[in-house]
Amino acid sequence: MMSLTNKRFRPALLSAAIAASVTSMGVFAQEDESTNSLEEITVTGFRKSVMDSIGTKRDAKAVVEAISAEDIGKLPDSSIAESLARLPGLAAQRLDGRASRVTIRGFGENESATTFNGREQVSISDNRGVEFDLYPSEIMSGVTVYKTPTASLEADGVAGVIDMQTIKPLERGERVVQFNGQYEMTSFDKLNPDGEDSGQRATISYIDQFADDTIGVAFAYNSMSSPNQEERWNAWGYPEFTAEDGQTYSILGGAKPFVRSSVLERDSAMLVVEAQPNEKLHMTFDALYVDFSDEKILRGIEIPFAWGQGSISPETAVVDPESGFITQATTEGQRVVVRNDMETRDAELNSFGFNTKFDVSDSLQLEFDASHSAVERQIWSFESYAGTGRGDSEGVADDLTYSFSGGNTGAQFDHNLDYSDWNLIQMGGPLTWGWSSALNDSLGITGTPLENTGQDGFLNAPEIDDELTSLKLAASQMVEVGIINEISYGVSYRDREKTKKSEGYFMTLSSFPDMQVVPEEYRLGSVSLDFIGMGDMIAYDAAAMLNDGYYSLLAESLTNSSHLTKSWSVNETVTTAFAQADFETEVAGMELGGNFGLRYVYTEQQSSGAAGRPDANGIIQTSPTDLSHDYNHLLPSLNLALSIDEQQTLRFGAAQTISRARMDEMNSSLSVGYSETPNAEGYNWTISGGNPELEPKEATGVDLSYENYFVDDGYFSVALFWKDLNNWIFDGNYEVDLTGVTDPVSGQVPQNPIAFGSGKINGGGGTLQGYELSVSLPFHVFNENLDGFGLLASHTGVSSDIKDPNGNDYELPGLSDSIQTMTLYFEKMGFSARTSLRKRSDFKGEVYGIGFDSQQVDVVGETLVDAQIGYDFAESGIGGLEGLSVFLQGQNLTDEPFTTLSGDNSLQVRDYQSYGSTYLLGFSYKL
Repeated sequence: MMSLTNKRFRPALLSAAIAASVTSMGVFAQEDESTNSLEEITVTGFRKSVMDSIGTKRDAKAVVEAISAEDIGKLPDSSIAESLARLPGLAAQRLDGRASRVTIRGFGENESATTFNGREQVSISDNRGVEFDLYPSEIMSGVTVYKTPTASLEADGVAGVIDMQTIKPLERGERVVQFNGQYEMTSFDKLNPDGEDSGQRATISYIDQFADDTIGVAFAYNSMSSPNQEERWNAWGYPEFTAEDGQTYSILGGAKPFVRSSVLERDSAMLVVEAQPNEKLHMTFDALYVDFSDEKILRGIEIPFAWGQGSISPETAVVDPESGFITQATTEGQRVVVRNDMETRDAELNSFGFNTKFDVSDSLQLEFDASHSAVERQIWSFESYAGTGRGDSEGVADDLTYSFSGGNTGAQFDHNLDYSDWNLIQMGGPLTWGWSSALNDSLGITGTPLENTGQDGFLNAPEIDDELTSLKLAASQMVEVGIINEISYGVSYRDREKTKKSEGYFMTLSSFPDMQVVPEEYRLGSVSLDFIGMGDMIAYDAAAMLNDGYYSLLAESLTNSSHLTKSWSVNETVTTAFAQADFETEVAGMELGGNFGLRYVYTEQQSSGAAGRPDANGIIQTSPTDLSHDYNHLLPSLNLALSIDEQQTLRFGAAQTISRARMDEMNSSLSVGYSETPNAEGYNWTISGGNPELEPKEATGVDLSYENYFVDDGYFSVALFWKDLNNWIFDGNYEVDLTGVTDPVSGQVPQNPIAFGSGKINGGGGTLQGYELSVSLPFHVFNENLDGFGLLASHTGVSSDIKDPNGNDYELPGLSDSIQTMTLYFEKMGFSARTSLRKRSDFKGEVYGIGFDSQQVDVVGETLVDAQIGYDFAESGIGGLEGLSVFLQGQNLTDEPFTTLSGDNSLQVRDYQSYGSTYLLGFSYKL
């Protein structure tokens, strides 16, 4: 029987072992006649990060992947999302050119959970999925991705759990003062005259220990101003029509290409205070503050085509014979909309946590954990319109020709007008868009005619508040019960409330009904749209004109119920209890360890919102709704690790997991229809909107992997995974009890409160399965002269067979059937260089649509290439520079676009977004 070492001392032993392996890596002996002398080589930099990550993976009880920073402020990548996307089985979706949303093994971001020091986090998105560009990589010490759960893990996710970690100052054991700085530049020159093509980042961090190493403090402050630019082709759609010859063709309905310049500004501060006054008591307080602002300037021309008022010349049409798509055509007498837009996305995150562990005895430890996190997000996005005249048939028209030359880059246009002429292009609504009774012929809430009668722009202003409070009380106890050597158990409580307020405003110029020549003081010059052939267009400061009172505003929610159904509050209280047993034994002379456990989860969800419908004048009338639902789950888990020998491990995991419904799908805000006389099915109410009785998606997962750690800094693994998915969420019909809810117009309460709804329902399911191959290969295993060279690579294949409740095939959002990563690196004698590749196949991704609604789109697969070179002066022998390191990094070196399609035809491009490359020149200096 193997020795059952007391696990209370294992962290210390493990730390000592890791320290020994790190400092002695590459030690070699030189023999003379009398003695053996050892030369010690300290491994640092990227290679140390790789070794620490391998150590975390090797020693974990569950199936995990890990990222480790060589030092605070020195994660291998400039963003957490980019680092995560290099791990086996993970991929990132870009938003506005930045890696933001992370998928695990084919599941979208809403199917995984994100924690910070083990505690679930709030989100700035409308739902649960975390956008990782909110979190600064510079203040994190590492990230662990749990692909299989344990019962003690405080988060729920079918895909897995991503845990971000801060540094522990007492473990560091030394004072560290460090400065990091970066200069950032885009390969595009300024696409907008008031945009930015360069920025900077700076981090200062301090770690120290006091009172005989019983108190530790870590503090880090980071400030970032990061530019990003984009040339984007965007299509309205591709309608089909039947020609005179009886053939069906598809054609461009219209387009909205533009150039974007944005700056992401983020200030963040992290504080960790650790106290260990004696051997029994250990306390940790951590706090994170992030002030986040993403400002975008967008300018372009909306070009109606088949959906415009111009006439299409049949003789100019060129048809692709294979797809029936018209690749070239001319429209005569067309009027366009010149757009000067701006968007700001502001968010503020506060996160606090306190953890204390007390050793009651040598075998019993108690743990208490309390945390609170909150985020407030505001979006202010407005559109300013200009053209040659107000209305569909006013002003100078243009003859426009589009042509698709092949590939999926979008169309090129030929035009005849000069869109940079300040006298020709004037502010005002050139097309009669956005018709609303509130704008035109309705009486307002006061019963008097409304002043706004034209749409010269539009303003979206949604807000999100998200708060989460968590409490946990747990215990772990060393035992000797058969093969079981430790049991842990505990209870936890989480209270989360997320509120969204949606509103939009019609913008009307004070000069209405006349057009407005752009005043000289607001003119910024011109913007080039040569990338789609439209030449130059006027550029003006529309935000300043809005602030200076050139526009009046009218709430769209007066006559449009979409803002009603997108405004809601969802509250969840989750009470859990868990028990877990860790064990060690021998099987056929091989060490077998692991854990098994059971987690009970009880959830009460309550949603407050409104039911609304228009009255006789078209004005939306509302009445409050307050609906609740509860459910519970038993979630067993098992993790086994069989040590075949000192370097080979066979792992097995099995677990039941859940992912909670999206909050915008489970809220109680409803667009209603009401009849005093029940219909044939007995319903007074018909509703659409959220379904507050949605329950979590469920999955039973099995993992099997083989890991071979052939050297300290190298391993390879083969993994298989399979999940049986149940209770998934699809479109369908459902019933909701609206007891006590009054008809918003008549004020009556129907005798039958049961409503017939159209929206999301639970049902259907299927399987997802796949495999992962990964390797960390240091080249010194082939020849000692190749020491310093290495390769990290992985390949993941995923497939699914999922049906909706009607038996139709369903594709999971975020699922790419093929994902590859590769990093080739060299690091020795202070010099470092590496190049990385991330590749994923086509998938369904989530983007923001009109009114910031989340939309599923077909995203074309992509290959991203990054590279970095650097030098650490610690190896130089130059006095005073021992703590200095410098680097140069290039991101998206091949200018890989982000492309989405409308349907299966590669010519019917929805989005083609080119971001160019980004270059960072940086340094780190440690005192």
